[in-house]
Amino acid sequence: MMRQGTFPGSQKILETREVTLRFGGLEALNGLSFCVTPHQIVSVIGPNGAGKTTLLNAITGVYSPHGGEIFFHGAPISRLKPFQIAALGINRTFQQAQLFSNMSVLQNVMVGMHPKTRAGFLSGALHPPGERREEKKIRERAESLLEFFGLVPKADWTPGHLSIAEQKRLEISRAMASEPELLLLDEPVAGLNIRETEALGHLIIRLKERGQTIILVEHNMHLVMGISDWLIVLHHGSKIGEGRPEEMQKDSRVVEAYLGT
Repeated sequence: MMRQGTFPGSQKILETREVTLRFGGLEALNGLSFCVTPHQIVSVIGPNGAGKTTLLNAITGVYSPHGGEIFFHGAPISRLKPFQIAALGINRTFQQAQLFSNMSVLQNVMVGMHPKTRAGFLSGALHPPGERREEKKIRERAESLLEFFGLVPKADWTPGHLSIAEQKRLEISRAMASEPELLLLDEPVAGLNIRETEALGHLIIRLKERGQTIILVEHNMHLVMGISDWLIVLHHGSKIGEGRPEEMQKDSRVVEAYLGT
């Protein structure tokens, strides 16, 4: 299996070069550089306030860096809008599940395919054959994802009737609906018990086995160490370590700043 950083000439899906982002006098990201190669789980870890979620926001266009650049397949994306970045093939989840409470579970996933649809307002109103075929394809894709994430029995439910673990799986399902090349997961197991965490960890591994590239932000070190191919360790917005999980467990700076003894 190819590991990020092992082969200097390997293909890069995502690369950050000296990315800096400030909020007033606070430097949330400080000259951050790393790259992600295909079919890996790259975990970004660090204490609260290290800049992990800020990094995901910068990648997805919520924030524009004050310095440096972010590249997706070699093209700069730092000045693009979030919807443009999503259309390129980057999608994400959030620390708190962002679901449409007035839609069914199935509809929530179908909405996730919007960046890939071609039907406009007029065709949606008139329902020509092409629009009906596309809607059928969207439904089939959504149903396939619900099956993968074990949510088919609750397809007609609204998200408010789901458990937290099911809401987390639903949000990942919706993020996967647009078939992103790069999936960003922001603390997907926060609030879950041990059994739910293990189950979601297995699903994340299965996504990687199907070819998905994933950037994971997570505080659960048991999960991170168990499923990650590569770790990036942040502290006060700076990268203090990068490498395989077993290497980072022995890195004195990482242990002192975050992992502990």
